[in-house]
Amino acid sequence: MNSIWNRLSNRLFRSMAAFRRDRGGNVAITFAMATLPIVGAVGYSVDYSHANNVKAALQAALDSTALMLARDAASLSDTDLDSKALKYFTALFNRPEAKSVAINATYTTTGGSKVVVNGSVSVPTNFLGIIGYDNLTVSGSSTTAWGSTRLRVALALDNTGSMAYDDKMTALKSATKNLLTQLKNAASTNGDVYVSIIPFAKDVNVGASNYNANWIDWTDWDNDNQTCSGGGWGGGWGGGWGGGGGSCSAANHNTWNGCVTDRGPSSAPGTSTWDQVATLPNTTAISKWPAEQYNACPVAMKGLTYDWTALNNLVDSMQPNGATNQPIGLVWAWQSLVGGGPLTAPAKDSNYQYQDIIILMSDGLNTQDRWYGNGSNTSTAVDNRMYQTGNGSGTCANIKNSGITIYTIHVNTDGDPTSTLLQNCAGSKDKMYDVSKFFTVTSASGIAKVFTEIGTNLTQLRVAQ
Repeated sequence: MNSIWNRLSNRLFRSMAAFRRDRGGNVAITFAMATLPIVGAVGYSVDYSHANNVKAALQAALDSTALMLARDAASLSDTDLDSKALKYFTALFNRPEAKSVAINATYTTTGGSKVVVNGSVSVPTNFLGIIGYDNLTVSGSSTTAWGSTRLRVALALDNTGSMAYDDKMTALKSATKNLLTQLKNAASTNGDVYVSIIPFAKDVNVGASNYNANWIDWTDWDNDNQTCSGGGWGGGWGGGWGGGGGSCSAANHNTWNGCVTDRGPSSAPGTSTWDQVATLPNTTAISKWPAEQYNACPVAMKGLTYDWTALNNLVDSMQPNGATNQPIGLVWAWQSLVGGGPLTAPAKDSNYQYQDIIILMSDGLNTQDRWYGNGSNTSTAVDNRMYQTGNGSGTCANIKNSGITIYTIHVNTDGDPTSTLLQNCAGSKDKMYDVSKFFTVTSASGIAKVFTEIGTNLTQLRVAQ
């Protein structure tokens, strides 16, 4: 539109200059000619103002149209996209004087999903017609971009025995399924959002079908699960039968229930940090995941997927049982984001940026891991595997330093002290201790609100105009 105004201005200024130089003619003709630039100047102002008002309404309608198209764009043909864009625009643009409406929309997925809507209309003039401009064309464009940042979200969910009380497990299931719906709706195409779910108690369940995998350490399991026959007892459980020629052998691994405990030496972690990293195992026993026939084994985890039905089915199957070991839930959530063992992390597309997120939800304090705790009382030694007070080392710091953001939720229905451990764990590499990513709720109903808040934060569209 600026080029039109420039031409009009030049024409008006030339007319006024010519009139100023002219010394001939009679008064009536002179007066009539004098009115032309005056009328032109008034028309310039009035019609320019009107066209600008129409342009503002046009732009607002284009912005809304682009946003509305974003949800359906991936499933529409080019023709249907244009048709729907015109339908949305017409419903939003309330300027009946504008004619010759032209709207077109394009959808692209290079470097993220993007809808661009271009539009133009013709605005009749009231004054400028006398100098040859019966209509002015105004145009605009709006872009809605989303998905240039893809989401990978790992949910580490407390499935311990205390979740059976105060309706917490029921509330957790409902809140998790609502969050899954939010994440699903944020994905315009498959692969925009992946989710993993890691139910945890003292152990996690990697799936009993993996009993032949080479990343499992069977040393302790074989000692603790033996079938013996003949002779007399000699040496205690796992020590064999003596005296009468009796013998013991480890139970068949296909009887394993799928649970693994913390990585590291059997007796105590010592200086080993295998339980605090997502590094793939090597050939050493302490680097592998140790099988354990834990009698409160939670349901099997599920790695990154956009199979929303399978994720919801897993949530439905969760049951509360066992002691609390937040570190193992947290480290396996990390493992799900990078892959390893039974979990596969799909390759990342270089055209996109990725947000890797862990949401750790627990209703209590750590009571037992492979080495420490009795399953009833809080264990500082278990806490220290996750976050070492004083120097800030441990699983939480390792995860944040790797570029993953951690949200933590303390469901505190028993009036316990607020978990400083979960507070210290929340954050990211850019802000290691971020209280805005720590949530505490005092009733089961609060779980849904927090999950929704986190989901909204993760899935908002980014609009560029």
